[in-house]
Amino acid sequence: MDKFEIIKRPIVSEKTTKLSESRKYTFEVDRRANKIQIKEAVEALFGVKVESVNVINGVPKPKRVGQYSGFKGAITKAIVTLKEGNKIDIYEV
Repeated sequence: MDKFEIIKRPIVSEKTTKLSESRKYTFEVDRRANKIQIKEAVEALFGVKVESVNVINGVPKPKRVGQYSGFKGAITKAIVTLKEGNKIDIYEV
């Protein structure tokens, strides 16, 4: 799997912005990727050193609009903690 396929997009919200102050960044990642692949992809794409990776596997949630029902897609999030002195500027990339 290519490093550009593993990291889909950064997740930017109030909570993740607050986490970035403590060197933790949140990304939406491919469901098939493991922690080692995510670590290597972040290090290669952003040129930083990763300390740890935590993965959250979301489940598909049922949604309904009127008579139509379906599922909201399942996404996988990775919270990446960087080593001391490293930083990613999400708004430039």
